[in-house]
Amino acid sequence: MNYEQLLGRLIAFPSFSREENAAADYLQTFLQEKGLNPYRKGNNVWLLSPHWDEQKPSILLNSHIDTVKPVAGWTKDPFKPTKENGRLYGLGSNDAGASLVTLLQTFLHLSETRQPNNFIFLASCEEEVSGKNGIESVLPQLPAIAFALVGEPTGMQPAIAERGLMVLDGAVYGKSGHAARNEGENAIYKALAIINWFQNLKFPLQSEWLGSVKATVTMIQAGTQHNVTPDICRFTVDVRSNEFYSNQQLFDMISKECGCEITARSFRLNSSRIEESHPVVMRAKSLGFNPFGSPSLSDQALMPFPSLKMGPGDSARSHTADEFVCLEEIEGAENLYFKLLDQLNL
Repeated sequence: MNYEQLLGRLIAFPSFSREENAAADYLQTFLQEKGLNPYRKGNNVWLLSPHWDEQKPSILLNSHIDTVKPVAGWTKDPFKPTKENGRLYGLGSNDAGASLVTLLQTFLHLSETRQPNNFIFLASCEEEVSGKNGIESVLPQLPAIAFALVGEPTGMQPAIAERGLMVLDGAVYGKSGHAARNEGENAIYKALAIINWFQNLKFPLQSEWLGSVKATVTMIQAGTQHNVTPDICRFTVDVRSNEFYSNQQLFDMISKECGCEITARSFRLNSSRIEESHPVVMRAKSLGFNPFGSPSLSDQALMPFPSLKMGPGDSARSHTADEFVCLEEIEGAENLYFKLLDQLNL
């Protein structure tokens, strides 16, 4: 079985976040049948270089086996891998099955020769929901990691910076009353000024790769019925950080100035950036790759070591109806990964 066929088999297993058992079982069996010795925790499956040397630095090759649920607009069966006009259609084909199988292929290719680095291949779960049973649960089980290459659809260009994510829940309080008599204090009207404050919120430190911090009000809930003045208005803010601010710093600044009750769901998904002087970035530039900053989140946010994001496919196809990856993208990715990592001196 080649790796295009492996991708097709993985597409055929529904593997929504926290429901990846069947895909993880299949991948584990596939690796065992190839004579390899995979490790597993939950629905995370990984391999270590066959000739492990504790004196060498270790490079993590990581992508994820989980997918989002299919949106309503699919015209094809999302779990039936379908080839048409040089494309492979199927849920998870682009995000991030193509990266997963080509990173596995790269791991096996690199393992055939003596390298200055150890390699770890990790197929992780729960990436789409940043779940605690995904890569975060596995990292303590792995040897020390010097660098990670995260497989996500980037057109095989290296994302050397990535935005972080923090979700805030706000609440503005008023006083209920009868709408006909103009009674009470309308929480929606009070919230409008605060929502406008978020719309115009600016932070001084701008990133060369990621731009400014973005705070977007994305949800609002208020009122019980048409004739009752609402006494509470709740809203949600999506905050996308750059590398100059931790989520805790942003929360402290926002909560001091926003003028309402605000809580953060988590501070754990911070922005990341790798220095342009890092050997991997220097190698990427020498090969003609074009580094960029990524607005979307990945498991890089949970990695306390240098990393970059790079893989076949296009991020714009992720989470869309009739998701696909081009077959030529899969075919070319392993060669580019290999050139990036072969005989690399960290």
